Amino acid sequence: MTASDQSELKPKYKRIILKLSGEVLRNTEDGEPIDPATLKSICEEVKKVYDIGVQIGLVIGGGNIFRGLSGSEMKGVDRTTGDYMGMLATVINGLALMDCLEKLGVTVRLQSAIPMDKLAEPFILRRATRHLERGRVVIFAGGTGNPYFSTDTTAALRASEIGAEMLMKATKVDGIYDKDPEKHADAVKYDHVPYIDALRERLKIMDSTAFSLCMENKLPILVFSMREPGSIYRAVMGEEIGTLVD
Repeated sequence: MTASDQSELKPKYKRIILKLSGEVLRNTEDGEPIDPATLKSICEEVKKVYDIGVQIGLVIGGGNIFRGLSGSEMKGVDRTTGDYMGMLATVINGLALMDCLEKLGVTVRLQSAIPMDKLAEPFILRRATRHLERGRVVIFAGGTGNPYFSTDTTAALRASEIGAEMLMKATKVDGIYDKDPEKHADAVKYDHVPYIDALRERLKIMDSTAFSLCMENKLPILVFSMREPGSIYRAVMGEEIGTLVD
């Protein structure tokens, strides 16, 4: 392999936060909250990026188990209580990711914003950064530790704290559209969206708090499809996929 070939294999981004929706883990056929085949597929995609030396922080939602806002609206649970239930759901998903990644030979640390010493380390910024520098994947669970903040906001916050170069959000669709592409055949995909437009048009791919935090810290967001094999690898290599918000 020539020197030029080796340089082409270098990732564009050295440190990223990857935000995953808890919903991607759900088995759509039988309703099981965590589908083993889907979990393994996601972890194999993460391992591809881990193997080329990218420092990865993972944030996963808990919507496959319990979603705080919908729980308060539909199930009669108090919003604050529902949000804490959702935070605990992210810890369950984080444990599942950690276990699966470790079986693939990836070194992982799970950190929780809610103290639970027997399950996870407490979130300590310097410790998290040290783990990343030593080549460990860090899973950030428990949200921000406070109600009324989504896991999107958690991802934006953690990305800003650890100095990530990019916040990558893997979703069910291949980018940001002007309306739901699964419901509207004439939906138009954006290749690039400025932060201010994302806020003004209230694009629902992330909440306004997360967008605002990224805008203030000049943190670019890449939204792409988790369903495409190799999409995370292509994203860190700098290929033009999905929608870039900056």
